[in-house]
This record gives sequence, structure tokens and C-alpha cells, in this order.
Amino acid sequence: MQDNFGRTIDYLRISVTDRCNFRCTYCMPEQQTFLPRSDLLDYTEIALIAARFIRHGIRKIRLTGGEPLARRDVDVLIQELGRHVQSGALDELTLTTNGSRLAHFAPILKESVVRRINVSLDSLVPAKFNAVTRGGDLGQVLDGIAAAKRNGLAVRINMVALKGVNDDEIVSMAKYCAANGFDLALIETMPLGDGVSGRTGQFIPLDEFVAPLRENGSISPLDHRTAGPARYYRLEPLGLRLGLITPMSHNFCGDCNRLRLASDGKVHMCLGSEFYVDFREAIRIGGMEAVDGLLQKALRLKPERHDFERQMEDKGLRLHRHMNATGG
Repeated sequence: MQDNFGRTIDYLRISVTDRCNFRCTYCMPEQQTFLPRSDLLDYTEIALIAARFIRHGIRKIRLTGGEPLARRDVDVLIQELGRHVQSGALDELTLTTNGSRLAHFAPILKESVVRRINVSLDSLVPAKFNAVTRGGDLGQVLDGIAAAKRNGLAVRINMVALKGVNDDEIVSMAKYCAANGFDLALIETMPLGDGVSGRTGQFIPLDEFVAPLRENGSISPLDHRTAGPARYYRLEPLGLRLGLITPMSHNFCGDCNRLRLASDGKVHMCLGSEFYVDFREAIRIGGMEAVDGLLQKALRLKPERHDFERQMEDKGLRLHRHMNATGG
């Protein structure tokens, strides 16, 4: 599949739920309203749409949320999608999680041919972690990450850079990841969602966020790439593989290969755009032929780039939906 700008689209991110057991301060308001369950795609619908996307050229799928492991019986969907990997139709099935349920799910993920996962972890200080997540238990998450490691899952830690919150922890986080053989990806905060306070004041460019790492080491570029937007570097002397995701300071839209299927069936062509096409209505009314037509429409509507920089400067342009509604 190619969009109007010649970019090959081979990566689909599927949000299985907008619900999450955390309320991270940069993601959603403390009092968040979630979709009624009747508005969500059921697992059969997700599997049918995913199979159609694979047929049209999607090679990698990532499950996201909200918190994907919080949806009841999600292992049924994971196992169904994993069959596409086993058949060779799909190169990779991966998952992004907050880690709170990993201790239970790690063996299930391994059996379902999930080979690597991303875990959101913004602080290694229990009180700070609890504050950022509004109630999360750091020990529970670390236990889940340890279970993933024991089950042979490759782990990448995702750390959102927050000025005045965790910018004093970059060295300790790098050491933790290096000691455990994990990759570390740093992510700039983005202007998504009404009612999320402090977003502009907490933004810090990653060039500045990683400055403490350069004081006692070196960062050199690597050829390593995954399906996502991270640019990877080698951090010495720790031997850490470090990913930088810079939607604000260093635009990467020219290489975008992604579409996002939200839990309500809307396909978003860009995280920074309000444009979407509604696959839920298509599959429930028009069947798979309608899905094929909407897929082509989605490719035509995919914008050349996001507009996060201007949205950050002008609060009136902030996108209304929160990150949990679209999926990371």
C-alpha cells in the first residue's frame, strides 16, 4: 500500500480498548470518560479488519490501548492475530503495555508468538511513578517486566521526557535498562487531548533531555530500525541501545509507514490529525467490500505531516482526543 506521498504503509497499530488502569498526567485527565462497550469493536471485527489489512500489505501489527492487557479475554485476540505470524502472512506482532498485568500475561504472549514488547515506564522512583500515573504501583510494573524477561521477550522501555518531573532520572533509567539488556526509547510529549494540564510547560527537547548522558559517555548513530519512528543510537560505555522519538523537535513524517485502528473502529491516518474513516460502520453495514473501499480512502486522506509544533504554540489548535483514544 502507498499513500499520495509515495510512502509505503505496512504497519498497523490496533487499540483494543481506550480504558486504562492508570491515569498518566500527560495522557488523560484524572476524571476520564471512556467509551461504552457497545461502541467498541469486538474481537471478531478486529480480527476480520486486521486480516483485510494484512491482505493489502500490512506486515507488522502492534496492539495498544489504553492498556491492551486490561481488556477481558484479550489473549483470545492475541492468539488469533499470532496465527498470521505463524503462517508467514505477518512479520511481527508486538504490544505496548504499562506493565501492570505483565506478570500474568508474559507466558501467554510468548505462546502467542509475541517476541518483543514496549513497556511505558517514566520513573524508577516509587512516589514519583505513583504521582505521574495517578496511582500506579512501581513494584508491580517492575515485577511484570522481570516476568517478560524470564519468558524470553525482548523489552524496550518507553520513557516520556517530562521537564521538571523525570529529567533528573535519565542516567538511572539508562543504567537500569543496560543492566537488564533492555532498549530504552525516549519520547517527546505531544499536544494531544483537552484537559491535560501542564503539557506545554513539561515539554523538553530530547537533545536537552539526553545531555546528562553525554557528560560521561558518547552517543553514536546505529542502522538499527524497528517499524516505528525511533532513531537508534549506541550509548557508551553502557552499551545501551537508545531510541529517540522526536515528533516535536525533529520531524520524521517523511518516513511514516503507519495507520492506527482505534478501539471504536475509526482508522486514524496520523496521530496529529483529526481525519479518520469509520471502519466499524463499514464492517457492520457494508461488510468486507466496504472495508476495502475505506482502506483506499484512508490512504488518500493520510496527510503529509502532523502539525504538532503549531498546536503546541497555540492551545486553541490542540487535538481534542486523548492518547488513550487513538493508541500509542
